[in-house]
Amino acid sequence: MTRKTMWRTAVAGGAAAVFTGLAAVPAGAAEGGVSFTRVKVNNGQPIVIGVKEEVEVRAYVRMTTKLKYDSGPKVFPYRGKLDSGDELWDSIITSDCRVVDRKKGICDFEEWLTIDPRNGDFGNEDAGTWKTAARVYLAGDAHDTDDEDLPLQVKRATRVTVNATPEPVTKGRTLTVKGTVTRANWDTHTYQGYAGRTVSLQFKPTGAASYKTVKKVTSDSKGGLKTTVKATESGTWRWTYYGNSTSGARSSSGDHVALR
Repeated sequence: MTRKTMWRTAVAGGAAAVFTGLAAVPAGAAEGGVSFTRVKVNNGQPIVIGVKEEVEVRAYVRMTTKLKYDSGPKVFPYRGKLDSGDELWDSIITSDCRVVDRKKGICDFEEWLTIDPRNGDFGNEDAGTWKTAARVYLAGDAHDTDDEDLPLQVKRATRVTVNATPEPVTKGRTLTVKGTVTRANWDTHTYQGYAGRTVSLQFKPTGAASYKTVKKVTSDSKGGLKTTVKATESGTWRWTYYGNSTSGARSSSGDHVALR
């Protein structure tokens, strides 16, 4: 390629379907003759990435073409211009064609895209909104890349902890609930305290099915959380951070406190 690419280009693709009467594209021919529809990435949810583990993103696309192609299409996040901007992926595996209409050349594909936060080109500036592209490589050294008009949110993972004391607690006495909220730093590959965040303290009484918010607390300069509540019944406490445009939502595990 003659353009800047942030990511590895080693890609495993599914085999092309064999349709009779398909035409090859002459080398150097212009794009066209391919359409991508029904694109879905990560089930419509933000792509939340930590500091060490590769993230696998599932995607689906329907491709319609009567042209010969070398392998299945690829769906991926990008910024800037098609074929000349940044692309957000480390590897892509595409399934074989699931034929929908052989005569019209319509196939459905499933995709597994991975993003590795340890990639040297990956950093905090990559959090935020990306666009979605779909591309297929055609016979004869040509390709077709389309923008799918589908924004993708890429977010830094958060972590939340909780600790309620004393345990057990006497009914009517004060219960202190502490915790921390931290956020992935993709530049240093560590989680760091996330200051100034509004985090919800939630409670689920013993035997109840869901949590309810009791109060909201702002994290301190190191991401610390602390508040007090009156103990009225046994149950489980947790902190929940609902995220923002660059940071993922996360709830702590629950800390069960019984009454004396």
